[in-house]
Amino acid sequence: MAHHRTPYARAGAPGAPSLARVRVVLMRTRNPQNLGAAARALRCAGITRWTLVDPLCDTDDPEATRVAVRAEGLLQLARVENTLADAVRGCQLTLAATARPRFSRPGIAPKEAARRMIASPGEVAIVFGDEQNGLHADEVAQLDQVTTMHSAPEQPSWNLAQAVAIYAHELRGAAIEAEERPSEEREADPARMAAVSRALGSALHALERPRTQHRLFPALERARLSAREALVWVAVLERIRRAFAARDEK
Repeated sequence: MAHHRTPYARAGAPGAPSLARVRVVLMRTRNPQNLGAAARALRCAGITRWTLVDPLCDTDDPEATRVAVRAEGLLQLARVENTLADAVRGCQLTLAATARPRFSRPGIAPKEAARRMIASPGEVAIVFGDEQNGLHADEVAQLDQVTTMHSAPEQPSWNLAQAVAIYAHELRGAAIEAEERPSEEREADPARMAAVSRALGSALHALERPRTQHRLFPALERARLSAREALVWVAVLERIRRAFAARDEK
């Protein structure tokens, strides 16, 4: 199989430049028709960066080309890597798309997964397993978060290309929504929310209630604070911390 080393296209889709930071990673893909259908779905969404890890079929396969339908060029942009670590190197946020229940790591829905990826300020990746076995447990463990698509019990897993299409659609929608939102109202990125979490922890420690952080912070995450609101929360929590620290010094 030829290893395509064509540089990733950096231009985002019209109206959704944040999609240029998105990588889609397919592990051990077996069916060339899935490659072609995935390429078509990604082109429809305006996503141009994708990586194949240890693929078992070729992007040059006639079946892949036939199914791609006007996305043949995107097939040739696929980067090929030997390991998952190489495929996601440099990413600030990585998600594992899996149909298997992970009781210690509940999966978020595709829409929420897309929202978090677009809100992240750096490189992001979503990883799909192969058609037969999906992602291995050790691969899921390497990734930051888990995302799961709901399905009927009698058909518990989606076709690979269908799953790629659904997430690609959600990513494009999230990107366009983020671009249309005024800058001061845009959602706080993960780095700013991490600052809120640290400030909350410090304030609760000063209040001698550190164990309540794991209950309070998820509420702030669900509120989807804007970047400006996150700054306000950090400032207020810091003032609380300082006030109680000063009181204790007296």
